[in-house]
Amino acid sequence: MTADVRPSPSLTTQAIWLMVAKTMSFSLGIALPLLLVRRLTQEDLGLYKQAFFVVTTAMNVLPLGFGMSAFYFLPRERTRQGTVIANILVFILVTGLAAALVLLVWPGLIAWLFGSPELAALSRPLSLVVLLWTIGAFLELITVAIQDVKAATAFIVLTQTSKTVLLIGAATVIGTVHSLVIAALIQGTVQAGVLFVYLVHRFPGFWKEFDWPLLRRQGAYALPLGFSSLVLQAQETLPHLFVSHAFGPIGYAIYSVGVFNLPLIGILRESAGAVMLPRINQLESENDARQILVLVASAARKLALVYLPVFAFLAVAGRDLVIFLFTKQYAASWPIFAVARLMIPLSVIVLDPITRAHEERFFFLRMRMAVLAVVTVVLWKGAPAIGLVGVISVVVAAGMFTWSVAVIRMARMLGFGLRDLHLFRPVALIAASAAAAALVAALVRSTQAGDSAWMALAVSAPVFGLVYAAGLGLSGVVPQEEIAHLWRDVSRLWFFRRGAIAAAPPPAAEPGPAAAASPRA
Repeated sequence: MTADVRPSPSLTTQAIWLMVAKTMSFSLGIALPLLLVRRLTQEDLGLYKQAFFVVTTAMNVLPLGFGMSAFYFLPRERTRQGTVIANILVFILVTGLAAALVLLVWPGLIAWLFGSPELAALSRPLSLVVLLWTIGAFLELITVAIQDVKAATAFIVLTQTSKTVLLIGAATVIGTVHSLVIAALIQGTVQAGVLFVYLVHRFPGFWKEFDWPLLRRQGAYALPLGFSSLVLQAQETLPHLFVSHAFGPIGYAIYSVGVFNLPLIGILRESAGAVMLPRINQLESENDARQILVLVASAARKLALVYLPVFAFLAVAGRDLVIFLFTKQYAASWPIFAVARLMIPLSVIVLDPITRAHEERFFFLRMRMAVLAVVTVVLWKGAPAIGLVGVISVVVAAGMFTWSVAVIRMARMLGFGLRDLHLFRPVALIAASAAAAALVAALVRSTQAGDSAWMALAVSAPVFGLVYAAGLGLSGVVPQEEIAHLWRDVSRLWFFRRGAIAAAPPPAAEPGPAAAASPRA
């Protein structure tokens, strides 16, 4: 059983679809945290953050990376795609049910983990939220895996819209943490239902095709990486638990604001990684390490165009941004925010698709376990003494070490040498442009009187943007033909109906192997 296929769009087009969807999703969802910091007390905000940290952590951990096997097996098992889907859902359902049962039987578990007795009363509804959100999260992954980017776009936007409406409604009308959990339960029910309907439409009868031998093969591929990701997730999770125990809900609220994710960073990284993985899998099967390296360098240049100026601008105006978004009540979050942003420049090198495509899974698992052990001991013994900034410094140092080892390992695997440095020359030019823009913006910011965060942003942001754009123009890191190609890709987002696409001029061919066929949207 397979879906009908047609030639897939370019990687750039697919990435733009996903980036636009997630940008719209962020635009819809940004109102929620901004409302909650103004609606809830710091203690209630801390409890809310703790409760939903349980949910988001479960969504990331419980599938153990098994869903990612869809990217590897769907193109290789074209006559058994329904079986691949059924196996993944069975695995996710079993792990989700196990976690839900633990929270139902032991409601005091999350209260013990976070050191907040108030969480015990939320354990039972949270158990259902964990189950439904973990299952529902597969909706976005499967649409990307089969390169149904238009469906992925629609589901991402609609999911965020419904979630935002429900949670904002609960916060506005009732304004309690319990009401937010109930709203999340309704959201999870809807999303799980939409997932089932979509799969029935795309893979009729998939629920009858469970296959144990194929499940074992999927597990052999995905679980080593899944356990490695689990260890990495533990590195990110444990600091939250130690902070909660050492500093209580109020301290956790300050810490969580400081480490809040910049949506644009995650949007670009996830979009780039999702569309690179199938291509790198193909190149790896052809033993074409050189083209993988070229693809990584190309992605690094494109990500650097956003990541490096964001990092540079936040170094100048990050405190103003924190106060503008979360009010002066959370000004103490700024030092934490500043340290956490040190990871942004490293993100220009997309490593995860390479790791998944190569047989290096156990090496990274062992390395991350060793780093996790060190971080655990340091924070367990010293979190109260080193404070919130010390905790995030330990986390960032561990992340930098892991990244450095992974980059060295990948460079050796791909045969990277001095002769290949020119591939990353554009990244250096972008960094120079961002640094120059930050210097000028800092000089302008220093001339401003008063402590108005929005005014500081309103003045420094345009100055930074103009200087950065001028630097890019002088360095020539964005060729005119690429701008024209990008414009065509963006235009297709607005004229994707058959008639509009037929009337549009065909895009220029991308270098590298032809893209694999993808299911019809």
